[in-house]
Amino acid sequence: MTEFPRISKRIGAIAESATLAVDAKAKALKAAGRPVVGFGAGEPDFPTPSYIVDVAAEACRVPANHRYTPAAGLPELKDAIVAKTKRDSGYEIDASQVLVTNGGKQAVYQAFATIVDPGDEVLLPAPYWTTYPEAIALAGGVPVEVVADETQNYLVSVEQLEAARTPKSKVLLFCSPSNPTGSVYSAEQVKAIGEWALAHGIWVIADEIYEHLLYDGATAPSMPVVVPGLADRTIILNGVAKTYAMTGWRVGWMIGPKDVIKAATNLQSHLSSNVNNVAQRAAIAALNGDLTAVDEMKVAFDRRRKLMVSMLNEIPGVVCPTPQGAFYVYPSVKGLLGKEIRGKVCNTSAELAAVILDEAEVAVVPGEAFGPSGYIRLSYALGDEDLIEGVTRLQKLLSEAK
Repeated sequence: MTEFPRISKRIGAIAESATLAVDAKAKALKAAGRPVVGFGAGEPDFPTPSYIVDVAAEACRVPANHRYTPAAGLPELKDAIVAKTKRDSGYEIDASQVLVTNGGKQAVYQAFATIVDPGDEVLLPAPYWTTYPEAIALAGGVPVEVVADETQNYLVSVEQLEAARTPKSKVLLFCSPSNPTGSVYSAEQVKAIGEWALAHGIWVIADEIYEHLLYDGATAPSMPVVVPGLADRTIILNGVAKTYAMTGWRVGWMIGPKDVIKAATNLQSHLSSNVNNVAQRAAIAALNGDLTAVDEMKVAFDRRRKLMVSMLNEIPGVVCPTPQGAFYVYPSVKGLLGKEIRGKVCNTSAELAAVILDEAEVAVVPGEAFGPSGYIRLSYALGDEDLIEGVTRLQKLLSEAK
């Protein structure tokens, strides 16, 4: 009898989401009574605005929402996405270019699955969100890391992309504002990268999920708006999670050329069918409303951002650039590697993160989850008191490095 592997090679090669793993461990330790401060979660600490919740509650009582609906999304939500995209980005599309997905992660997976064939190379600026390389690999693609360090504010250049390009390069993943670094490409940089992609026939998958979380006057123009000729080779990923504090509602979307969206819709019709109708109704309310809620959140995020950067830069061996977007900081901890902290020598940021959790009861995500070692990611989407307590513990522990 042939002995087959219990787990397929494709699925067995997938690594657990490092950010979710850190968050789960922090919550488990808290539940066990330990005073852990968790900087791992990438979600606003605010509740979903009440007017959105009210619409969802009413939608639960409508029988039509208890039934199957079109796999590509409720027509009303697709229309709201069309209107929102023109309002916020100046990008004009129609409903046939929209596919509503179960959160942004499904949009990421389906984008790569739809246009990437086995062996196709995907240029992946690093540091990158931990899910991107796994989604590329699941599609049979080959992620090609293009690394930008803290001296570049984690922003890759056209010259770096060109150096990484080969005849197999099909796609560029572009995320601005960035997770995990919070870095934001200027309009000039977006245009230069877009024109380079257009000149070489490179597809662009642009993750715009943090588009409204910007500080210090930064802007995040949509690439097909500044380079219109690229529209036929661009897929935009977005959702309501970060802007409206709706991470748990699981509503995202893809925008792209009609043939790509039709193919991705065919995939979704077999994979998951329609997104939860009540969550879709909530998303309609969110998109048709104004941005008052996010503006209020940004006041708190901006305050926390400045405080966290200032406190981290007081630690010897830590270099923390000031992010202009999202709700993360991404300090370099290279100056601490190889040093001893409470009897333990940490040669990687993963080892350092483990010591930080054990000794300071603070959960951070190590740089290995996002590319090269030597960094940690901290989210400032948590209460001010917890932020101060957590970073103060880091200051105390890491100042002992010798």
